[in-house]
Amino acid sequence: QVQLAESGGGSVQPGGSLRLSCAASRYDISDAPMAWFRQAIGKTREGLAAIGGGGGTSYADSVKGRFTISKDNAKNTLYLQMTSLNPEGTGMYYCAAARFLSVASLWHGHYHYWGQGTQVTVSP
Repeated sequence: QVQLAESGGGSVQPGGSLRLSCAASRYDISDAPMAWFRQAIGKTREGLAAIGGGGGTSYADSVKGRFTISKDNAKNTLYLQMTSLNPEGTGMYYCAAARFLSVASLWHGHYHYWGQGTQVTVSP
């Protein structure tokens, strides 16, 4: 079965940077879209960044210019480089992968496989 495993979460100060990784097993990330989502306590899951098989990307307005999604096809790993973090960035971060070859999307319903999440806390 497809498995996604996030890592790289932790605690950082405002203005700091963090890189999250998502290792995929039994799934070829080369073609289908993948994305990063965040869910804070009491809030819905929010799409942050998505990347298509061809490398095209989409970003939520809230993170555009600060977050960068990328992938290493050889390592079958998805990344999210986060800079200029602020307390609003606190939450559980999930990576997701689609079952079908399609356009990248920030809508949670577009994705079929999900990781367990990694916690990010941004505080002084």
